[in-house]
Parts: sequence; structure tokens; C-alpha cells
Amino acid sequence: MTISGRPLRRIAVYCGSASGNNPAFRAEAEALGAAIAQAGMGLVYGGACRGLMGVLADAALAAGGEVIGVLPDALKGREIAHHGLTSLELVSTMHERKARIHELSDAILALPGGYGTLDELLEAITWAQIGLHAKPCILINTADYWNGLLAFLDTAVTEGFVEAKNRNLVRVAANSAEALIMTGVSR
Repeated sequence: MTISGRPLRRIAVYCGSASGNNPAFRAEAEALGAAIAQAGMGLVYGGACRGLMGVLADAALAAGGEVIGVLPDALKGREIAHHGLTSLELVSTMHERKARIHELSDAILALPGGYGTLDELLEAITWAQIGLHAKPCILINTADYWNGLLAFLDTAVTEGFVEAKNRNLVRVAANSAEALIMTGVSR
């Protein structure tokens, strides 16, 4: 698959700076990081060394992948910046973080996470809706984590707040392997 005529090079992954309560979340983050690197792709993510973010980055690095973190200055103390990355970019604001991650990536995946993950993911989907990009936006629905969000989106369509054609901007994968197939990286 190509984006604007060029091959996929990097995948953005949004996920939690916490690990969550289900061990499946951590296992999926590890599998995704390794799979991205093994596919010869770079990983772009939020730049933290803890939670699913840290697991994801460490797995990609252990598999020999390029890992670029983008972290706002205000979070480097709170989220504990990952200093073992290929590159860690510090930006001034969350808005700059989202724009930079988007600029560096060719596809967008989301693992479980909280408010920040939702903010980043929904902004990327909104940008696709208004035609700012055509990058695939894929939820990895580990242990059915995203079922509540998917039900909400279906309600938003039913109630006339999201057009049915735009509901399809959010694609759903059961796991990392399926998500990479959906991006066109693995076949």
C-alpha cells in the first residue's frame, strides 16, 4: 500500500502511558512493536518509557527497529521520557506533538489507552473526515477494549452526528498482525 504514491515507511501508534489491568494489553503492545520493526517499518509514538508506550518502544528497539518519540516538554518529567530511542523529539505543546506524529507517519494505529489516546486518535480521524489525509486509522481491539467506543460511533451514525461513510474511517483489527495487514505492510 502507498500513501500519496510513496511506500509506507513509519507507523504511528497511540496507546496508554499506563499498562492497564489486563496482561493481554501489554502482550499486544509488545507484539506490535516487534512486528513493526520486523516488517522494516519505523515506529512513531508519544515518547514515554512507561506503560504500553514503553513496552511498544522497547519491543520495536529490541527487534532492531527505528523508534521516534515525540514528547511535549511539559510531560517529560511526568511521563518520563524514553532516552533509549532512535530519536526523541521534544515539542512545546500537545498540539505540536499530534501534528509532528502525523507528519512523520504513514498509518495510524491505536492500542488501549485513556484520554490522551482518544484525543490523538479522534483528531486523526477528524482530519481524515475533512480530507486532510487518507492514512488508515486502525483500532487494535485487544480483549474487546474498544467495544464501547465502537458502539458510541454506531450511535452517532444512527442519531445523525456522523455520516455512515465516515464511520468507515475507523477500521478495527483484532490484533497487531491483522492491523499490519490492513495497512498493507504485511500480506
